[in-house]
Amino acid sequence: MARAKKPRAPRPHVHRSTPIEAPADRPLRIVVIADTHSNPHADSLELVAAQEPDAILHAGDIGNLEVLDPFEAVAPVHVVRGNIDGRADGLADSIDLPIHQDGDVLVTFLMMHIAVYGPKLRRDAIALAHEHGASFVVCGHSHVPFIGLDRGLEMFNPGSIGPRRFQLPITFGVLEVSPGSIRARHVSCETGRDWSP
Repeated sequence: MARAKKPRAPRPHVHRSTPIEAPADRPLRIVVIADTHSNPHADSLELVAAQEPDAILHAGDIGNLEVLDPFEAVAPVHVVRGNIDGRADGLADSIDLPIHQDGDVLVTFLMMHIAVYGPKLRRDAIALAHEHGASFVVCGHSHVPFIGLDRGLEMFNPGSIGPRRFQLPITFGVLEVSPGSIRARHVSCETGRDWSP
């Protein structure tokens, strides 16, 4: 008689805090990518580099971690684990990213892979945002480019730069942070131009 497999213990949630220093003389430019699924769009690296980002955020479902290497050559990359990333070593499940400039915190981002249900934030995302003083939630998972506001928290999904899902566009996001403002937009990997619904 075969032995029943012992259930695997749930993996504890891993959270990190990673401050980012904004330039003193211009807006901080962050590129947000997600859902590469080991196969980013052929033009994505060139288009991301053209944005001249100060930092790159990857909101999970990386796949083969080697896909991060070319992006690391463009700017520092901060990543979270997606649901396909399993037990890959060294990945956090969520990260808070306080943006500092001249000793002040301009905004704190919270990044996690799954944070929304439709146009609403999930309870766990709201709780983590409040716990870490974040006012802006960055996520992936749905492959749907999205900018929204729910219960006082801004939210941003860059869409996916990986293989196409259904008829969704292949996009990434750009966030420009300056004192008192965050400008959020999407860029199409297929046209190289700003994308809007």
